[in-house]
Amino acid sequence: MAAYRALLGAQARSQTAYRTSFVVDLVGNVGSTVFDVVAVVVIFGVARELGGFALGEALVIVGLTTSAFAVADLLVGNIERLPRYVRTGLFDAVLVRPLGTLPQLLLMDLPLRKVSRAVFGTAVLVAAVGSAGIEWTAARAVLVVVAPLAGVVFFGSLFVATATVSFWWVDSGELANSVTYGGRDFTSYPVTVFGGWFRAVFAYGLGFAFVSYHPALALLGRADPLGLPNWVGWAAPAVALPAAAVAGAAWRTGVRHYRSTGS
Repeated sequence: MAAYRALLGAQARSQTAYRTSFVVDLVGNVGSTVFDVVAVVVIFGVARELGGFALGEALVIVGLTTSAFAVADLLVGNIERLPRYVRTGLFDAVLVRPLGTLPQLLLMDLPLRKVSRAVFGTAVLVAAVGSAGIEWTAARAVLVVVAPLAGVVFFGSLFVATATVSFWWVDSGELANSVTYGGRDFTSYPVTVFGGWFRAVFAYGLGFAFVSYHPALALLGRADPLGLPNWVGWAAPAVALPAAAVAGAAWRTGVRHYRSTGS
C-alpha cells in the first residue's frame, strides 16, 4: 500500500503544481457532465413526459447515471490510455514492477481534474431524489446509496473490459468509447424510450437497465411499464458483481496474451 500511496501522492503533486491551471481544469471538466443533464431538461421543455416519465422522475434516473459514471471515470477512466502503453511498449515497465498491473495503470495517470464531475454528479443525484417526492423507508435509504456505488463498479468494469480489447486490437479506442460513453447516454434516459432489439441488447443483454432505470423505479415506488416484477429494482445493483467478474477475467486473459513490442 505504501507504493500505491506514493504513486497517488506523486500524481497529486504533479497535477496541482500549477494551481491556477488545475482550478481551470476543474471548472472546465464540469462542462460535459452539465450538458448531459441539460440535454434531458431541454427535451422536457418540448415534451411533458418521456417514455412515460415526468421530469422529476427522469432526473432521478439521470442523477443515478451521472453520479456513478463521473466517479467511475475519475477512478478508472484513464485505463483508456492502455492502447498507447501497448503500442509504445510502456506496458513492459508496468509488468516488471512488483505491483498489480491494473492498480498501477489506474494510479499512474489518475485525472484529479475530474473530481469536479464527480461532485456535480453527486449533487444532481441529491437534488433529484430530494425533489422527486419519494416516500422514504429504510430500504430506500440504503438503495439510494448502494445503487450509485454499484453503478460505479459497473461502469468501472466496462472501462476495464473494453480497454482490454487493445491487447488484441490496439486501435480499439473508438469501439471502447462507443460502449462506455454510449452506455452512459443510454442509461441517462428511461429504457422505455428505446424499443426492439436495441433495447433488448443494451438494456438487458449488457445490463444497462439495471444501473439506473430499475433502481429509480424502486426508489419512486413505480411499477415497471415493461412488466418486470418490482423486486428487480431492489436486486438491480447486484448486476455489478458479474460485471466486475467478467472484467477481471478479461483483464487477466489480456495480460497473459500481451506480447512486448520489443521497443
